[in-house]
Amino acid sequence: MFPIIAITAKTEELRNRQQVTLPEAYGKAIENAGGVPVILPIISHKSNITSIARFADGYLFSGGDDIRPGYYGEEQILDLTLSPDERTEFEIALLNEVIRLKKPVLGVCLGAQLINVALGGSLYQDIPTQIPAPLDHRSVHNVLIKKGTLLYRIFNTPPPLTPPSYLPPHGGEGEQGFSGEIPVISAHHQAIKSSGKGLIDSALSPDGVIEAVEMTDYPFLIGVQWHPERSPEDEYTQKLFEAFIDSARNI
Repeated sequence: MFPIIAITAKTEELRNRQQVTLPEAYGKAIENAGGVPVILPIISHKSNITSIARFADGYLFSGGDDIRPGYYGEEQILDLTLSPDERTEFEIALLNEVIRLKKPVLGVCLGAQLINVALGGSLYQDIPTQIPAPLDHRSVHNVLIKKGTLLYRIFNTPPPLTPPSYLPPHGGEGEQGFSGEIPVISAHHQAIKSSGKGLIDSALSPDGVIEAVEMTDYPFLIGVQWHPERSPEDEYTQKLFEAFIDSARNI
């Protein structure tokens, strides 16, 4: 069985027309893991959104631009490249329907932030402005995976040979609460500030930024702040997408 995976996309103007666009790496990652990718346009009718939520076996919320801060109860504090409200509203409505049906969900970058905001969480509007001494989140860097999480079970990373050089700054469990560090390809300037309802942190970067969240008591709902689709040969990319597809196959 090859599960159908619906992938959200952005819209942009090309040749004087609005186009639905998506980097092909998402579709290839789904196909390589054993799924059938289908790209979703932005729609607004609730009945159609309900039908889409029933249509596919799993849902991938892809990357894109910044969510308008009003969606998480804040005023905009600096210039942002805003994702269209139509996309945000469509994806929030779709996510709510998908969660109601308990279908597998994977969020990537903006997708992880969208999941968090839809569930009542908030975001840092700009990491360099709002977080002291941040690392470069538009680069390759390491993250720590939290023990006891679904992400930890998927990656099965060994504990570090030596304690990590940093600890979570907001009351985390220290090195005993985390598995080994893994490298990720990162390309964002916003990040999760407070986690949404039902979500737990499952990965952190060296500056304490939340790099992944997941929903407890749910078959499969994970949001990662990095871009696994950009490193298709990486073993952790393969493990993540294979676990996602396996969950979609078994609903």
